[in-house]
Amino acid sequence: MKVIHGIKLKPGSREEELPGYSAEFPHIASFVELDKYAGKQAPWHWHKDVELFYMAQGEVTYYTPQGTKLFSAGMGGFVNSNTLHMTRAGESCRKVTSFLHLFDPVLISGQKGSAIEQKYVAPLTTASRIEIIGLYPGNPEHEPILEALRKSFEIQETDYAYELRLRSALSDMWCGLLKIAEKQEQGNKELSRISGKIKMMLLYIYEHYPEKITVRQVAEAAFISERECFRVFRDCLQTTPVEYLMNYRIRKACIMLEEGCETVTAIGQACGLGSSSYFGRIFRETMGMTPVEYRKQWRDSDIKRR
Repeated sequence: MKVIHGIKLKPGSREEELPGYSAEFPHIASFVELDKYAGKQAPWHWHKDVELFYMAQGEVTYYTPQGTKLFSAGMGGFVNSNTLHMTRAGESCRKVTSFLHLFDPVLISGQKGSAIEQKYVAPLTTASRIEIIGLYPGNPEHEPILEALRKSFEIQETDYAYELRLRSALSDMWCGLLKIAEKQEQGNKELSRISGKIKMMLLYIYEHYPEKITVRQVAEAAFISERECFRVFRDCLQTTPVEYLMNYRIRKACIMLEEGCETVTAIGQACGLGSSSYFGRIFRETMGMTPVEYRKQWRDSDIKRR
């Protein structure tokens, strides 16, 4: 099981890059330490694979275009294929960790177009209004799935018939999720259209963040007006286009400070944050410390982890 301290996005599509993912067995299990992510959050992203998670410690808020859901230790959930989402650790939580399954639903259906896919898999993965399903202790319908989810992370790759046992566990949980989804399959079809527009605008930001970007350019990337752009960001992402761009640039700067040896001036320019003085001021306002202090703190903590 891989230990994850951050996410990377694929060039071009900007979907999440899944390390260790194989088409032969399209599944990865991860132990996520969200408290060690830059800014204690995973930025807005999406992936074609579905996600099952179980909270081990702390609290995390999942954001989707439909709203937010808070999860604490002992809770779990399902994130549907291609769902735009971000996660943020609870501010008062020192440790925020969770276990994740990320897998292609073909692992359950066996092959595209099969009877299993048509009857049980596609009805959930193609339900655009089902973005995230929360699983909560105390709910009789949720508890069996939660217990199965917790136990599924005890299946080790070195165990006999690991792939078959894991596929069986995921299939059993899928049946329970499908029943829950059938009850939740209500909502506004407009959300699907808006989600597509958001992805187009975020993709433009991801590709052009080092440059000078205007709200007009972001809006044009999704073929909407500036006014509509502001409304979509406010209603679905709880921020403005300008604030989102600034936060994304800061997150990219954090990654460069953690992983590279470039100077603070070079990082500021590479992230579209201009001069070292402006970069330093904005970074301090956002992260509560200077870029130099952040780099030192990260490297000191990285040495301790080793």
